[in-house]
Amino acid sequence: MLIAAPASGQGKTTVTAALARLHRNQGRRVRVFKTGPDFLDPMILRRAAGTEVEQLDLFMGSPALCKQQLWAAAGEADLILIEGVMGLFDGSPSSADLAELFGIPVLAVIDAGGMAQTFAALAHGLASFRPGLPFSGVLGNRVGSVGHGRMLAEALPASLRWYGALPRDEALSLPSRHLGLVQGDEIVDLEPRIEAAARALEESAGTALPPNVAFEPQSPGPIESQLQGVRIGVARDAAFSFIYPANLRVLEQLGAELTFFSPLTDTRLPAVDALWLPGGYPELHLEALAANTTLMAEVKAHYQSNKPILAECGGMLWLGQELTSLEGESARLCGLLPARARMQKRFAALGLQRLQLDGAELRGHTFHHSATDTELTPIARGTCPNGRRAAEPVYRLKRLTASYIHLYFPSNPAAVAQLFRP
Repeated sequence: MLIAAPASGQGKTTVTAALARLHRNQGRRVRVFKTGPDFLDPMILRRAAGTEVEQLDLFMGSPALCKQQLWAAAGEADLILIEGVMGLFDGSPSSADLAELFGIPVLAVIDAGGMAQTFAALAHGLASFRPGLPFSGVLGNRVGSVGHGRMLAEALPASLRWYGALPRDEALSLPSRHLGLVQGDEIVDLEPRIEAAARALEESAGTALPPNVAFEPQSPGPIESQLQGVRIGVARDAAFSFIYPANLRVLEQLGAELTFFSPLTDTRLPAVDALWLPGGYPELHLEALAANTTLMAEVKAHYQSNKPILAECGGMLWLGQELTSLEGESARLCGLLPARARMQKRFAALGLQRLQLDGAELRGHTFHHSATDTELTPIARGTCPNGRRAAEPVYRLKRLTASYIHLYFPSNPAAVAQLFRP
C-alpha cells in the first residue's frame, strides 16, 4: 500500500509509522519504503517497522531497480508500505506514477482539521483525477472526535474505503526542525508516540488492508568489485547521519571495507584509503566539531596525501573554513576548502539532481538551508529534472570532491567507485 496525501504536512509519516507498528504488533512481517529523497522520515519508520527503510524512487534509482526492490521485499514480508512524497500527483516522477506503474493501492491521508463533508469531495478528486490509478481509500488525520470521524466516513462515495482516523493529539505528532522531522534517535518518547498512533488506528478501523499485489520475478545484475580491498572511512554520528542504507550496500558490493568514525568524539581517523563525509546537522554541533582539532588535522593529512574524499552537504561544510549558525555563532573548521558558509531560515536549494561527472551520470538530490561563499570554480553542476533552479556546483581539489548534492550510489555504482578508488 502506498500512503499518499494531497500535500506535504498532512501526516503521511505518522500514519505510515502507525500502520507499520499496528501490523507488526499483529505478527506480520512489515517492510517500509520511502518515495523521494529523504533521510529523516526513514529514521522514524525504521523504528516503527523494526527493519531497515530504503528509498523506492523512479528517478534516483530507476524503474528496473524499483522492480528488484519490490520483488525482494515481497519474498520476505507480509506487508509492504510505501510512504509517498509531497502531494500524490506532485513532481515528475510522482507518487502516483510509482503506484500506477506497479499497481500498488493508494491510501490517501487527508488532514481533516476544520473540515466536514468537503473531506469526501477532496477524496473523490484524488481518486478520480487520473483514470487507472489504483486508488483504494482514505484516512482522516487530526480528526476532532469520534463523531467527526463518523461524519467523514459517511460522506465518502461507496467506491472509496474508509481506513480510519487519527485524532488531533500532540502525543501523536512528530517534532520537526529546519530540514524536516527531528532525527528518530533524538525523540526520547518516540516509542510511546508510535504505539499510541497504532492503537488509535486499530480502535478506529481495525487492521483493514487492500487486496494483494503480485510482482514479477527479478534478477539483479552483478556489480563488479571495483573497490576490492579499499578501506573507506564513513563519518557517522549525530552531526553526520544522512546516509542511505543502499549507499552503504553499494560500497560493500563494490568490494569496499567500511569503517565508521565520529567527527564529534573520535580524535583519530581509522586506517583508511578513502573518506566519505555525508550530510547531516553540523550546524547543531559547532562547538564540539571546532574543538576536535586533532581529528581535523588527521583529515587534512589524509587530503594532503592525495587520498580520495567525497564530501556531501554537511560534510562539505565541515571541510570549509568557517560555518555560522542561525544564531550568529561561528566556528573555524577543517579549512580544506576555501569556503565560508552561513545558515539561513529559508531553503537555499531543494530538488532532485542529475549530474554529469567524470564522463558518467550520477543522480541524487539537494536540500539545504546554508549559503556558501567561495572563489572555487566548479568542475560540474547538477540539473533538476523538474525544472527547478537548483543547479548545485561540484568542486574538486586534488582527490577531494565536494558538493551540496547527496548522491544516490545505486544510480551508477561504477561512477561511485571512481570517486573512492585510490
